[in-house]
Amino acid sequence: MKDLKEYIRSIPDFPKPGIIFRDITTLIQNPEGFKESIDLMDKALSGVDFDYVVAMEARGFVFGAPIAYKNDKGLVLARKKGKLPYKTIETTYDLEYGSATLELHEDALKKGDKVVLIDDLLATGGTLEALAGLVESTGAEISKIMCVIELPALKGRERLGKYQVETFVSFEGD
Repeated sequence: MKDLKEYIRSIPDFPKPGIIFRDITTLIQNPEGFKESIDLMDKALSGVDFDYVVAMEARGFVFGAPIAYKNDKGLVLARKKGKLPYKTIETTYDLEYGSATLELHEDALKKGDKVVLIDDLLATGGTLEALAGLVESTGAEISKIMCVIELPALKGRERLGKYQVETFVSFEGD
């Protein structure tokens, strides 16, 4: 069994000079790497009380769907504005250059639901923080946040300090 890091391709200067992009496509196209990542996430949920997986568009869907399936839980999709077909609730948050909006169907979660948030990467934590706030605005509770990759230098874990956060691969730098 390889370390998950060995399955992840690093691409320098993407999407802009000075950034090293951590590409999970090489992880998920490898059967052993993908299985290992799902198994690690599933094991990390042992003893966690939750009703739904909320997965972030789009790479979070890749990990969220099998986790929901393996745990007999519902899957709620967090999408970019305008992508969901029914009535939505939304949150807008700041990015490095501009802003973005995430939406959930207004009836996807209700008060008392327990939720695990899943995405591929924890960087600054801004998107996950915004999604956690949106989930909590429904009365649902965050049981755990999980990402495959973490970039500790960007301090996302600190930003999400009030939540239980688990990641499985760490890359220094940004």
